[in-house]
Amino acid sequence: MRFVIGLLITVLVLAVLAAGLGWWTVQRSFPTTNGAVAVPGLGAEVTVIRDDAGIPQLYAETDRDLFFAQGYVHAQDRFWEMDFRRHVTAGRLAELFGESQVGTDAFIRTLDWRGIAEQEYEALDDTSQAHYDDYAAGVNAYLAERSGPDLSLEYAVLGLQNPGYSPEPWSGVDSIAWLKAMAWDLRSNLGDEIDRAMLSTALPADEVARLHPDFAWGTMPTIVDGQPVAAPAALSSTPLTAGDDPDETDAAAASALDPGVAGALATLSAAIDGVPELLGPEGGDLGSNSWVVSGALTESGLPLLANDPHLGPAMPSIWTQMGLHCVEITETCGFDVAGYSFSGLPGIVIGQNADIAWGFTNLGPDVADLYLERVTGDSYTLDGAQVPLTLREETIEVAGGDPVTITVRSTARGPIVTDIGDDFGAVAAEYPAASTQPDGDYEVSLQWTALSPGTTAGAIFALDRAHDWNGFRAAAALFDVPAQNLIYADAAGNIGYQAPGRIPVRKSGDGTLPLPGWTSANGWSGTIPFDDLPSVLNPPAGYIVTANNAAAGPDGPMLTMDWDYGYRAAGIDRLIRDRIDAGEAFTVDSLAAIQLDTGDANADAFLPVIAELELSGDAARGAELLSDWDGSAEADSAQAAYFAVFWRTLLDDMFGDLPDSAQPQGGDRWFNVVGTLLAEPDDSWWTNEELGVTGRDAMIAHALDSAWSESEQRLGSNPDSWRWGRLHTLTLTNQSFGESGVGPIEWLFNRGPYELGGGSSIVNAIGWDASIGYGVDWVPSMRMVVDLSDRDASRWINLTGASGHAFHPNYSDQAPLWQRGELRDWAVTTDAVKANARDILTLTPEG
Repeated sequence: MRFVIGLLITVLVLAVLAAGLGWWTVQRSFPTTNGAVAVPGLGAEVTVIRDDAGIPQLYAETDRDLFFAQGYVHAQDRFWEMDFRRHVTAGRLAELFGESQVGTDAFIRTLDWRGIAEQEYEALDDTSQAHYDDYAAGVNAYLAERSGPDLSLEYAVLGLQNPGYSPEPWSGVDSIAWLKAMAWDLRSNLGDEIDRAMLSTALPADEVARLHPDFAWGTMPTIVDGQPVAAPAALSSTPLTAGDDPDETDAAAASALDPGVAGALATLSAAIDGVPELLGPEGGDLGSNSWVVSGALTESGLPLLANDPHLGPAMPSIWTQMGLHCVEITETCGFDVAGYSFSGLPGIVIGQNADIAWGFTNLGPDVADLYLERVTGDSYTLDGAQVPLTLREETIEVAGGDPVTITVRSTARGPIVTDIGDDFGAVAAEYPAASTQPDGDYEVSLQWTALSPGTTAGAIFALDRAHDWNGFRAAAALFDVPAQNLIYADAAGNIGYQAPGRIPVRKSGDGTLPLPGWTSANGWSGTIPFDDLPSVLNPPAGYIVTANNAAAGPDGPMLTMDWDYGYRAAGIDRLIRDRIDAGEAFTVDSLAAIQLDTGDANADAFLPVIAELELSGDAARGAELLSDWDGSAEADSAQAAYFAVFWRTLLDDMFGDLPDSAQPQGGDRWFNVVGTLLAEPDDSWWTNEELGVTGRDAMIAHALDSAWSESEQRLGSNPDSWRWGRLHTLTLTNQSFGESGVGPIEWLFNRGPYELGGGSSIVNAIGWDASIGYGVDWVPSMRMVVDLSDRDASRWINLTGASGHAFHPNYSDQAPLWQRGELRDWAVTTDAVKANARDILTLTPEG
């Protein structure tokens, strides 16, 4: 997100620094971490023990005090992040940053994230609601102690352009609304749905299908089966044009859209791109790795579990590490859990307790559909009748400006999402002529599972307190949106996997393209029952791998047509099998080593082809450089750098004429598309008439030649000095001020750049977008390996640090370790936590 702060702020910040007040301003927000603090609202003492990384472990006598203290400590470390997030999820960014954010706020108000969160809060059971209230009370206790720059440095900067702003009290709804942001960023194939629609205006249906191929069922492993399974029967589609009569429209998915529909979708796509990406940009690399190995295969005789969720990098990291411990497990205090939490959300999201460990990867089911709607005035057409739209007014407060009022219109399926901005109005005005429709307004509506109240807000506590497989599955049943692959291990030796989620059953189509909204033959008829979702306990293979690949074979319920294509899953599976075949038992270190594997399946596909070509000049020099490369994308590899430039060049040469929104990102789908074309050397995709290139071999030779020139320009004339890490860098960027356009502001909050290896659809999934450049867009946002035989032998790392305060010693201290692929020791038991203590803070009741 880009907030242009302006020259005035630059001058003021420099003046503050020049006056010698800068360091005091920076440090004044650092929290108290030693000694004792009296906190109104506490029932009894709570001890907060931090290690040298500043990671807090909380010890309390009741659940109420435990969650109160978690809210207090989250606010100590990350309140600006919490405040920024709640403004995003409530559609209130313009209150902070002015009129530039009105469009973003309008989109989020249209989706009504906060309104849904309010309903979910009211529907919680009494115990879960109390946890949210107790957490909020702890946050507010900290806010009562501090304000403005005493809370965080960001408030000092914000005050230069918005001096009247003061944070309002925290609420349980603020916490729950964050789950909607998670669901939005993990929304699965909505981008693919729009992409197919846009491509269908320029390409025949069979070519669109080639650019969006099916999952490689016969080649790539599924999660539950652990091996490839047979391909499904093809689904049929019926073309859709906007001129279809509502009484004659087939209910199946569209295979082509006319330009009028495509125009509306292109504008919608631009609006979606404007929504803040709190977890990371949409794309094939927004996924995760997780796997579990049974005790039969480990050195200790009990399971090991590894997890590294792949999300967008941010400063501070999206995760905050923490432990929540009851001094004694009783009826009034039932938690002893440690792991990764989200600031602003009570509980531990991923981690371990005394009996079980669990990890997440994105399941990626298709839970959102678009519909073309015929709208006239305040009504829309359904089955030949006019149905009133539901209307809702929203007022957006604007810092430094007048309030803006919008009207949100919704069909029974969901909100009209093309009501935002002048571009949408232009599309609607021009639509009738383009589509030969009668006069009227035509819009696009969104049906999405997250727009109905769900139960995920209570699932976190159930996971944290689960002690066996049945308790884990009961918690998973509550985790409905966003649907995740849940991997499991317990101290009794069991391993398992469960797919949860509220996943729609469609009346028609397969969810890959927008459908006509003017017939009730399209839409959802219900959701897949939890007991029908993929699940496995103690598989014969002795291990389970989840990496966003297909959860199960095609004979079960249809979860999505847009699975990750399985390159990471296949790579992890191969590394596990190799160790099993070698008779080597697994350890924490061996699982950690797998997380860092940089083998590139795309390079493996190209290298034999390149080796057989007759080349000259720079192309021959490039082929020679690659001739002894093993395909590993290490940071110090010259070959990896050159191959990345070649791959990006090739994609542009082959597919550069596609619509802007459909330009190749270069990840798993494009591995599949181009990998298939390698076996079809005369296919038309290998022809670029502007370049005078025809055929696979000529196209590859041209890309090799061009890539050598670009590599010399970027990295110098001596290939011995080339390194992938020089191109593939990560700057940890503050989500609010990190792209302000003002150098001194960015210097305050950002860190880096860090040179990195890995790449897209590689196990060490440090992804990049080939349509943009070589910089890092997705990362393993944390890494952990849990040892069920010895909780304190577990290892973990965060992307940045525990603190959200710029210049705090724990602001970015874990980043260099993460960069090098190192893990920290993870003290979990009380004795180990005390042995590693650096700071001890006692929170005491007031009076």
